[in-house]
Amino acid sequence: MRIIALSTLKTFWEDSPEYIDAKEPTLAWYRHALNADWGAPADVKQDFRNASILKDGRVVFNIAGNKYRLVVWINYAYKVVYIRFIGSHAQYEKFVGNEFS
Repeated sequence: MRIIALSTLKTFWEDSPEYIDAKEPTLAWYRHALNADWGAPADVKQDFRNASILKDGRVVFNIAGNKYRLVVWINYAYKVVYIRFIGSHAQYEKFVGNEFS
């Protein structure tokens, strides 16, 4: 899969020292997704059983033992994963509120 954009992930742990523990698990997710060949939501669930498949191609991944949430939008036809958000659960709740209000 092509992933846009790694810089969003890097900014999360580089700009906030309290989130440095997200670096390794997030990079592990990135490497896995980069080598994945997801053609449908079922393929994502096969690789990440705890991923939440939402409507319109959105997927929520649990990072670092569910300490953080990663929200992506996947274009399965073009094999592209767009990173929309990464943050703590509290930040995720605000993101969801803003995203859908």
